[in-house]
Amino acid sequence: MRKPITQKHTLKPDVVYNSETVAKFINYVMWEGKKERARQIVYGALEKVGKDMKVENPLEIFEAALKNTTPTMEVRSRRVGGANYQVPREVKPSRRQAFSMKWIIEAARSKSGKPMADLLATEIIAAYNNEGDAVTKKDHLHRMADANKAFAHFAV
Repeated sequence: MRKPITQKHTLKPDVVYNSETVAKFINYVMWEGKKERARQIVYGALEKVGKDMKVENPLEIFEAALKNTTPTMEVRSRRVGGANYQVPREVKPSRRQAFSMKWIIEAARSKSGKPMADLLATEIIAAYNNEGDAVTKKDHLHRMADANKAFAHFAV
């Protein structure tokens, strides 16, 4: 017997920016259940982005940075006749946002020497300007998908 289809969990918007995207980003930044610490980091980063870019609403820059790091294609491994092929596929919208958030956070965590809020702000600004590790990762994924276009007919 099949399992019942689970409902997608909807997040409450965060209290400062009233945005579900920021609430989800806070959850991705959270480490070992320390949500208040994650909130401090994200709000501090967005505040720093607002000061550095001299804008009223840093949420616009944050969303543009997410858009710049969002992949449209990915490669999935598929076994056909004893061989594994990297098959290019379109990324589902829910995974797109997850990838971009994870890549921005991963890029910030890979650096050291400054507080996490500053590193995150730097990475958000870099992503907004179409540079930085997260954008590089997206470009690499797109190049791999483009290189394996010959195997697109294996997609299910």
